[in-house]
Amino acid sequence: MKWVRYRIKTVTGAEDIIISTLYDIGLEGAQIEDKIPLTALEKEQMFVDILPDTGEDDGVAYLSFFVELRENGQVLLEGEEISREDLLSRIDAELSELRDFNLDIGEGTVTVDETEDIDWINNWKQYFHQFRIDDILVIPSWEEPEAANADPAPSMTLHIDPGTAFGTGMHETTQLCIRSIRKHMTEDAQILDLGTGSGILSILALKFGAGHAVGTDLDPCAVEAVAQNCRDNGIDPKDFELIIGNLIDDPAVQEQVGYEKYDIVVANILAEVLVMLTPAAVKCLKPGGIYITSGILDIREQMVLEAVEAAGLEVLEVTAQGEWRSITARRRE
Repeated sequence: MKWVRYRIKTVTGAEDIIISTLYDIGLEGAQIEDKIPLTALEKEQMFVDILPDTGEDDGVAYLSFFVELRENGQVLLEGEEISREDLLSRIDAELSELRDFNLDIGEGTVTVDETEDIDWINNWKQYFHQFRIDDILVIPSWEEPEAANADPAPSMTLHIDPGTAFGTGMHETTQLCIRSIRKHMTEDAQILDLGTGSGILSILALKFGAGHAVGTDLDPCAVEAVAQNCRDNGIDPKDFELIIGNLIDDPAVQEQVGYEKYDIVVANILAEVLVMLTPAAVKCLKPGGIYITSGILDIREQMVLEAVEAAGLEVLEVTAQGEWRSITARRRE
């Protein structure tokens, strides 16, 4: 399938009004390009671990709208075939009307180009390259391990391809979890990874010496991501069990996960979810077991601390990386 892209150069302050205005003529799903830093709330809501380096905010924004290009050369807008030129005229007319109301839309220029079918799922790969977490080399499946020859050489290599599931190791919250898992690892430990995503935490735990890992996730996309990453890292499938479902309120999942059987339970999830999850997670821990949480913005730290303590856990430490926090606690004997 081919698409026609209408790309508008504007200013950041006009993004919302232009998107709303063009929605009225049938253009939906704007792609926004600007250099506005994400707010703390946006980072927490997105929980994205791969973001391009955009540089300093210059006030400029680009809004791109994609419409299907038909074989007859026309574009499809709300089920109607119209010419590319007609749609461009409609966009220009709407932008002109905004200027008539003395709204600052910057240049307001429109460029039109044609593109082949857009691989939304794989486009993010341009931002994900091999990197290190301390002495661990993390490398995506599509790169060669150039850094393996670096001095000092990495002690361990993790091959990771998150696919459509969350988890590359680039996000601060993931790195905080990895360090805590490594610190509290014991030989043949039983691991429960809540919200496993790509399986990165469980796979590394197994590499650190864990005996068995169980991961849960709400997203079925985790199934293939975990399977692929286990294959790429030489993990025996019997050592990593994946359960799709919600530990918080699904009795079947709770029974399948089991009670008082894990040496380490790790949950790299948003703070609000951790508050609801912690009472159920504690029941999975052996007496003396370790509970590792992350995904906590600094402004949410106290909220999670209170939930952890209310569940009867002993807080061992709070670690930080940037504006993110990880809380490690122990279930009392």
